Amino acid sequence: MSTKPEVLFVCVHNAGRSQMAAALLQHYALGRVNVRSAGSAPAEHVNPAAAQALAELGLDITAEVPSKLTTEDVEASDVVITMGCGDTCPVFPGKRYLDWDLEDPAGQGIDAVRPIRDDIDRRVRALLAELLD
Repeated sequence: MSTKPEVLFVCVHNAGRSQMAAALLQHYALGRVNVRSAGSAPAEHVNPAAAQALAELGLDITAEVPSKLTTEDVEASDVVITMGCGDTCPVFPGKRYLDWDLEDPAGQGIDAVRPIRDDIDRRVRALLAELLD
């Protein structure tokens, strides 16, 4: 792994799960980890319920724009965390892959998104502890 770990979060739309995970890791890592997120079929906008769920923690993702997953994103990463993108995520030897089985917040209200956010939060904290160990 490079001096500063590179983490890529990938989900289908890059509008909910991966955006929340990236924002939480950036928040907790305090610049000690390079973080990016992408989607196999990006949406036009960030999921409003995901943005609201993070706003409750003091984090703002409303200005984020879902982006398309590229081979370069994966090549530049030490750890690739997939969240429901299935076979659309490219796999490269030497990369560490984790698949986080998380419910998709698309089309769900804030009450359904909070537990997803909290699950992502727990996983992100554990990942950060591992990366900085």
